Amino acid sequence: MKSKSKTEFGDFQTPIGLAREVCRLLVKLGEKPQHVIEPTVGRGAFLRAAAEAFPEARLNGCDINPAYIAEASTALEQLGASARSTLAVEDFFNYDWDTALSEQRGNLLILGNPPWVTNAGVAAVNGTNLPVKENFQGLRGIAARTGKANFDISEWMLIRLLQALEHRPATLAMLCKTATARKFLRYAWQNDGRIAHAALYRIEAATHFGAAVDACLLYLRIGSTGPREADVYPSLDALAPTLRIGLVGKEMVANLQAYRQLRHFEGLCPFQWRSGIKHDCAAIMELRQAVDGTLENGLGERLDMEPDFVFPLLKCSDLSNARITPKRSVIVTQRFVGDATSSIAQKAPRTWRYLQSHAERFLARKSSIYRAAVPFALFGIGPYAFTPWKVAVSGLHSSARFHAIPPVDGRPVFFDDTCYFLSFQSADEAQLVAEILNSSACQQFISCLVFTDAKRPITVDLLQRLDMSALASEAGLGLRWLQFTRGSFSMPSEPAQLALLMEEPPRSNRATAR
Repeated sequence: MKSKSKTEFGDFQTPIGLAREVCRLLVKLGEKPQHVIEPTVGRGAFLRAAAEAFPEARLNGCDINPAYIAEASTALEQLGASARSTLAVEDFFNYDWDTALSEQRGNLLILGNPPWVTNAGVAAVNGTNLPVKENFQGLRGIAARTGKANFDISEWMLIRLLQALEHRPATLAMLCKTATARKFLRYAWQNDGRIAHAALYRIEAATHFGAAVDACLLYLRIGSTGPREADVYPSLDALAPTLRIGLVGKEMVANLQAYRQLRHFEGLCPFQWRSGIKHDCAAIMELRQAVDGTLENGLGERLDMEPDFVFPLLKCSDLSNARITPKRSVIVTQRFVGDATSSIAQKAPRTWRYLQSHAERFLARKSSIYRAAVPFALFGIGPYAFTPWKVAVSGLHSSARFHAIPPVDGRPVFFDDTCYFLSFQSADEAQLVAEILNSSACQQFISCLVFTDAKRPITVDLLQRLDMSALASEAGLGLRWLQFTRGSFSMPSEPAQLALLMEEPPRSNRATAR
């Protein structure tokens, strides 16, 4: 188990062999720095390697850990580099990087390995090694309060260094998660970060750090505006890149060469993709059918409750494995975000008593979205969730397989919040859309957008980029799509959805246990 300190500081020390390999690459790329700065020195592997690779360069570094600074100073002294070295105990988040970087004259190389930890990871161990809270990504609404607001500390550090380099050129070479490198590049390209050249060199994080993540050396030349593209090399010693990533509009593209051949399939999806239901209390809210046919929660408790608020549930693993007959159920306490839940006490008293018996678990939910919310509140809920037919896909799997999901015993199927779906009133509508999305053209287009190493390869932003009309035409489904858009099919409508909500659940679907 990792120590609190290792988790809080993202403390993955760079092996000296890897640091030397990085510096050899920088020499091969023509780097001749007069100043090398390592913002998070650690035990000093990178400064030691830089002292060997760049014998004329001045070496500067800081770290919050005094023991690491002492160890790095000793190592540089043993190399005979202490006279050209300046190390200090400093907190990166409070250090005046603007002044520190502007004072350096000549060619500047910023080198290192910032912490591999997210702000949520630090918060989980009650750590304080965090920047001042700010919405630096410019997120809005619920995105600023949920998953999108979680970020790698190294992402914040890289952005801070970029901002401090606003008035001078420099080279930056940093080890980080590949997903972090992409997020940083997206920020830099969208905010005029003056990236003249960018490249990613993959490294074996499992070999060097014992970490099961996709990682790279992020190599940038900063000082003038270049193309919003970055070559991706399979290793530090690779002679040629295997692909090129880039920013197109506001979105990143995983394979620019393939994208340029398929970009005519990009547009604006005419439907609104939704994420599944979010409750953060799976042990209580998600149910399975026991051997005797009764419902059972994640704690092994047998339940005796009305069926009114119980609906079939599919999770991302079900969708990715084409298991579209639900084996689970979920308790749905609201019809829309902010809906009062107190009425459950009258409509389904046994369900209300069950929820009340586990009230402490709901109160312990950490996400800020539940603060000031009604008891047993949900998110990812609205009239769209109650339509009879859905087209759904897993967000956690890079292979995007879309399924038309019918109602079960007259009840609409729900999804967990790792899934995305569209809502439809009829089987014809759902099956046509699923057929278009599973077509060869659509699958090829999605594959050039998807970053397979991402925590969530399929996103709403990606799905909203699909031009359904162009894809339908390419798949030979243009006529059926035209009929759909002209009203031969009935498009989902808010009144129809609301009418569905008012219907009483079938009495034959009562889920009671004895």
